[in-house]
Amino acid sequence: MPIFEYSCKECKNIFELFVRSTSESISCPECHGEEVAKLFSTFAHRSTGSTAASSGAGCGTCSSRNCASCG
Repeated sequence: MPIFEYSCKECKNIFELFVRSTSESISCPECHGEEVAKLFSTFAHRSTGSTAASSGAGCGTCSSRNCASCG
């Protein structure tokens, strides 16, 4: 049972929702609007021995070239 991130098309609220079933009706917790869009989320994984952090290429989640500065 995954947690998905949504954006309300009516009030622009961004929220996360624990979805039990794909047939479940999704509505915004702020305005109760039912026109929502599922957002693409990335999962975070931190590793002390990451090669991306030491290569200077960045991890792709921000504009920094040093992943150690990401928080």
